[in-house]
Parts: sequence; structure tokens; C-alpha cells
Amino acid sequence: MAIFGFELFDDTADQRNSIRAEQDARLKLINAELLRLLVETGQVTPVDLKPFAARIEEASPFFKCNACENEIAADAGARFEAVGVVRKVSNLILSIELQVREIDLKGVEGSAKVVRAGQVDIRGNTDDSWMRGVRYLMKNRIFAPGLPELSQ
Repeated sequence: MAIFGFELFDDTADQRNSIRAEQDARLKLINAELLRLLVETGQVTPVDLKPFAARIEEASPFFKCNACENEIAADAGARFEAVGVVRKVSNLILSIELQVREIDLKGVEGSAKVVRAGQVDIRGNTDDSWMRGVRYLMKNRIFAPGLPELSQ
């Protein structure tokens, strides 16, 4: 799996350096948790995206590029990709969305089919609320009880 993780879409447009630093730190925190939770399931193995860092940087943010990350995931040898966004409406209202897509290596180049998706709304712009949101999303949406395993 190509784990691209979460990006931030900030509706508040608050560009103060201190705020941006806080949000960057929270993104690193929840992306590390996302990786941990995905690996912990035993259903996926992360591919190394380091060789694609320049392409990822150029294409980011993925929520604006119309699935441009699919080609990067395919080139990295991934069968699946995980792409998410944290949307900050205000310091009180945020939502976290994640999609797991299966890369179609035989079909249309750069295409992918959503195999899991979920969204959770959180209240409060804190490390704890972001972490609770990601954990809830993974446990109750992406890997909810009763869902079939993602095949490797």
C-alpha cells in the first residue's frame, strides 16, 4: 500500500506561522498513527515512497489534483493507496476523511477504485481530538467489524 496519509485543507485561511506549525505537527502525529494502525491490521504492507518524494511534493496537495497520486502509487508497486484530508472549518469544527483505493494496473492508466472510505467529524483542534478521530475512523469505518480483509 502507498500510504500518502492526510493533508490539511484549512478553510480558516489562518496563515500565522505558529498556527501552521501546530497543524503540521498534528498532521505528522496522525500520519504516524495511520501508518501504525494500517500495519497493525496485518492486511497491508507499506511500499517505500521515499524515491518518489519529488513527485509527491510536486503533485501535492492530492485533494486538488484529481487522483494524480494513482500513477505514483502504481509506479511504487502498490496495489492499494491510502489518501486522506483533514478539513478545518474552524478551531472547533474539523472533519477527517480517508479513502483506500485499489490501483487498477491493467485498466485505465492512473485509475483506482475506492474499496474503503470513511469520514469523521471532530470537535476541538487539539492533538487528542485529531488522534481520537483517526482511531475512530480506522476502527469503525476503514476496518469496521464485518468488512472483508484487504487482500495483499
